[in-house]
Amino acid sequence: MIRYLALCAILALSVATSFAQTPASAPPAPPPAAAPVPASPRAWGSLSPAQQQVLQGYQGKWNSLPPERQQSLAKGSQRWLSMTPQQRAGAQQRFSQWRAMPPEQRQLLRQRWQEFKSLPPERQREVRESFNRFRQMPPERRQQLRQQWRQMTPEQRHRAAQGGGHAAPTMHAPPPHHPPR
Repeated sequence: MIRYLALCAILALSVATSFAQTPASAPPAPPPAAAPVPASPRAWGSLSPAQQQVLQGYQGKWNSLPPERQQSLAKGSQRWLSMTPQQRAGAQQRFSQWRAMPPEQRQLLRQRWQEFKSLPPERQREVRESFNRFRQMPPERRQQLRQQWRQMTPEQRHRAAQGGGHAAPTMHAPPPHHPPR
């Protein structure tokens, strides 16, 4: 349990901008393909009118973008178009927070995201569940766990994250917090 809460705290502190929100009921991501297929260039005209509107800032430089970037932008625009207005507002807020971060912090978050993505799917699921449990805790409890995490030595943090010891015996999960209806 400590390991999960420690990982939960790591994610909460590291991924404060909450990268892509994955619903708890979403199936785990499929394993990566054996050999990545190189992206081929995509013509601006192959995008739907809605995608072109979303990506209008790239129209003049579209052909000079690397094919991988074109594919990424096309996929992102399709995802954007499938979002509800609430999801779009949340994404805009997270993007604003991201842009406000110093480059060093963004690089650290990118690194931690890659580390997370390199975990086996089952481990990713466990971390997501822990993070969701952390987010369900009352703000006071989350703050208490953050403070305990900051007071731990790097060795204690490592042990807690790996589940190799009880570095922080007070980091037990309280009952789930359910706001009044």
